[in-house]
Amino acid sequence: MRNNGVGSWIARRARRTPDRVAVLHGDDRLTYAQLHDRVTRLAHGLRGLGVRRGDRVAYLGPNHPAFLETLFAAGTLGAILVPLNARLAVPELARHLADSGSQTLIYGAGQADPVAALRGAAPVVRHAVAPGGTAGGEPGYPDLLAAAPGTDIDEAVSLSDPCLIMYTSGTAGRAKGATLSHGNITWNAINVVVDADFRQDEVALVVAPLFHTAALNMLCLPTLLKGGAVLIEPGFEPGRALDLIQSHRVTSLFGVPAVYDAMAAHPGWADADLSSLRMLLCGGAPVPEATIRRYTGRGLAFIQGYGMTEASPGALLLDAAHVESKPGSAGVPHFFTEVRVVRPDLTPASPGETGEIVVAGPNVMQGYWGQGQALADGVWLRSGDAGTTDADGYVFVVDRIKDMIISGGENIYPAEVENVLREHPAVADCGVIGVPDTRWGEVGRAVVVLRPGAQASEADLLGFLDGKIARFKVPKSVQFTGELPRTGTGKILKKRLRETHGDG
Repeated sequence: MRNNGVGSWIARRARRTPDRVAVLHGDDRLTYAQLHDRVTRLAHGLRGLGVRRGDRVAYLGPNHPAFLETLFAAGTLGAILVPLNARLAVPELARHLADSGSQTLIYGAGQADPVAALRGAAPVVRHAVAPGGTAGGEPGYPDLLAAAPGTDIDEAVSLSDPCLIMYTSGTAGRAKGATLSHGNITWNAINVVVDADFRQDEVALVVAPLFHTAALNMLCLPTLLKGGAVLIEPGFEPGRALDLIQSHRVTSLFGVPAVYDAMAAHPGWADADLSSLRMLLCGGAPVPEATIRRYTGRGLAFIQGYGMTEASPGALLLDAAHVESKPGSAGVPHFFTEVRVVRPDLTPASPGETGEIVVAGPNVMQGYWGQGQALADGVWLRSGDAGTTDADGYVFVVDRIKDMIISGGENIYPAEVENVLREHPAVADCGVIGVPDTRWGEVGRAVVVLRPGAQASEADLLGFLDGKIARFKVPKSVQFTGELPRTGTGKILKKRLRETHGDG
């Protein structure tokens, strides 16, 4: 087999475990042999549309087996998958298509209207493949497979060839396409399989969107590499997730803290059979201690991680054994990855000293698509996140450096204040931003979402913080809102929060 990339994984699995279930979706079950046949036929179909080595193939839609089939089919041809965020507006999608130069677009259920708009907004797209039968003169996905042969394709693909272009959330401006090679994705999956307890009988519930790197690369692909099954859901609904865990004997799950909070708050939580669960992976934001307590009360522990799209994404992992002994930590570096906390001159910071988190290793991206020089081997990727280490080498993520508040010469990291404020029984969610102040230059303001039916005043909340954190860290004002703006991975959009609550 000349293909050493991700596109060969299903073929390799099919020759080792052909009859094992690979994908579950609704009432459908695909074995590895069946999935290999579909991937091969799709690869032939894409080749018939003109897709060749290095070409970009975009996918737009909710979670569906077709997403994975498109990834592996593109990889079979040496083409590059561009997962599009289905939550974006048409102009944003058009920019990503134009930036990546994607000439082929495969789309899923509910995307006909955006795709119709994209036909004019993104003229680079030559072929749009519909989820059903032939639509608008373009091929339908089932037709593409049915008309294609099932003969194996053995294109030479190396680990250094690009596999994915994943666009970042764009919290600091317009999104950029992180170019991830087959080697990046492979080494990330190896890191995850080595550091977490993935098994061949894994049943992974995939409810987080696959167009984000964590669900795809921290749960889905490691499970398939190991030979387990992925249970794909189009989205997250807490009651259904609890039912699926019980009915399919789910062993692993990935979600942001809000996903786990929603499950624990559901009326079915107390009676749900969670005995099959072994791994609860969480990322995107630190797991609040209150959430940890809800799950440890059911005999379950979290595996927490820290990463970024540019690192495929895994950088740090805190295993379940250290959740209680290292509370608040993001863990230690993955097996084949290096992470440091450094000063502005890139010299290592001392334990307890705040610095910037930097990452290096075979899982770190080649560079941003279309932006010139690739990252050289061994170059440290700057995260923009502030962190500290303890004496044992465990890393603690403090906050985004750009979100730091400087008040009277003192540095305030909003995440620290937010973590304490969330312990108030009336607080469901909160975000802290800096606002101008004539005396101190800048002071903190808390923007708070109260729990349904709960009441708390500004004085109540500020008084709750007094004595728990230093006086200069306590915000000088509180504003209440119904919801905080967040990215799809659960991070608070501080820029938007400052726009809506930074004045007055």
